[in-house]
Amino acid sequence: MQLVDKFYRKFEYLRLSITDECNFKCNYCLPDGYQRTHQKQFLSQNEIQNLITAFAELGTSKVRITGGEPSLRKDFSGIIEQISGVPGIKKVATTTNGFNLSKHAIDWYQAGLNTINVSVDSLDANTFNIITGKNIFHKVMEGVEACVQAGFDQVKVNSVLMKGLNDNDLNTFLSWIKIQPIQLRFIELMQTDDNNEFFSRYHLSGETIKQALLAQQWQQKPRIANDGPAEVFSHPDYQGEIGLIMPYSKDFCDNCNRLRVSAVGRLHLCLFGEEGVDLRHLLQDSKDKAELKSTILAALKEKKSSHFLDLGLTGGTPHLASIGG
Repeated sequence: MQLVDKFYRKFEYLRLSITDECNFKCNYCLPDGYQRTHQKQFLSQNEIQNLITAFAELGTSKVRITGGEPSLRKDFSGIIEQISGVPGIKKVATTTNGFNLSKHAIDWYQAGLNTINVSVDSLDANTFNIITGKNIFHKVMEGVEACVQAGFDQVKVNSVLMKGLNDNDLNTFLSWIKIQPIQLRFIELMQTDDNNEFFSRYHLSGETIKQALLAQQWQQKPRIANDGPAEVFSHPDYQGEIGLIMPYSKDFCDNCNRLRVSAVGRLHLCLFGEEGVDLRHLLQDSKDKAELKSTILAALKEKKSSHFLDLGLTGGTPHLASIGG
């Protein structure tokens, strides 16, 4: 049995949220800060073990641990070690806001984390503070450097592209990665249930960045099996790379290869557009593995061809932190 949908897309990549809590107030995600909307406990390590084992047996080879902010869990290192030890899992990644990074980068690497994405929405400390609600730009950048020194297979920096806020940072970012072996990823701002006005004001197409890169002789790299959705560009004069995540671009969903499980055990076939399928009752005992796998496979038959964001549909996602971005 393999995770293949009716459009012949193969799913080797799982994004697992382990908490929806976050300690930042990013204006594009949680401008009012984290508000807990449920009383459910987040997935335990035992539940995570049973979940990842089932997915690995269905062909998943890459797991990204997400949140909220995943490092807010005190057992984060243990979860990394646990997932990296599951047979069939070849790559363990995480996305973090960098709050705990300078202290723990080496610990996470030693626990089995292969790649890390750090959210840095501006290289200007004041703009960083405006966007995130945290005046800790230098602390986060120390964390990025700690990752480079720790030896991760790849260090990526995520920046949500916003018109009039950080879009004029492009040249600063390019200068930075000229001597840094980092993949800088610009992510197009996405519309959710709670940010319609913000989206209208700040959305900027990633295509503008793509055309600027091509004009400067950047070359697009081919995708490999369990890559994420970024279009990646390299340049012989730069140690770093540029990745563009453009969910509003034509045919964006054609190469979809990832599924999501929320911090309370719901399977989401897409970041947008559906309520999710509850798996938690099948995560309590490894004896339920066969039923768990068949439930995942049955759910995958309902995956749609696209998220239809280009048609103005925002789906049922209240905000990006709710199911792990």
